[in-house]
Amino acid sequence: MTQSLLVILNVPFALVGGVAALWLRGMNLNLSASVGFIALFGVAVLNGVVLVNSINQLRTSGGTIREAVIGGAQRRLRPVLMTALVASLGFIPMALATSTGAEVQRPLATVVIGGLVSSTGLTLLLLPLLYDWVLARTREASVIQSASVEGLSR
Repeated sequence: MTQSLLVILNVPFALVGGVAALWLRGMNLNLSASVGFIALFGVAVLNGVVLVNSINQLRTSGGTIREAVIGGAQRRLRPVLMTALVASLGFIPMALATSTGAEVQRPLATVVIGGLVSSTGLTLLLLPLLYDWVLARTREASVIQSASVEGLSR
């Protein structure tokens, strides 16, 4: 459950960048931008799943949580950056379009590009930190709970 919540935290990370990009370009939230948010959330969650899965694989192979978090973040840096870069570069022509239909394309592309920038940065920096922090807290709580259960059983 906690790891699922960590992955879902990527949605607000993406939301911040999408809203900021719309604001910086002076655009309103419309249907096209909303569709862009849906696409953006999918990519953001995918990046979170990739990172958390990598950390989990390293945890099962041994070592401490901190080593797994650092190793997982290092191992998945390139795939997460490539996913965001490919999507962002693909949307640049749409974001700069001025031809027919550009009023529909521009908000969608703006949201995706802005959201991917913030989501990727926050995923690579904050998600590993939060993973380490949450698992440390969860481990402390389970140790305290097991100690209190042992005390009650005596």
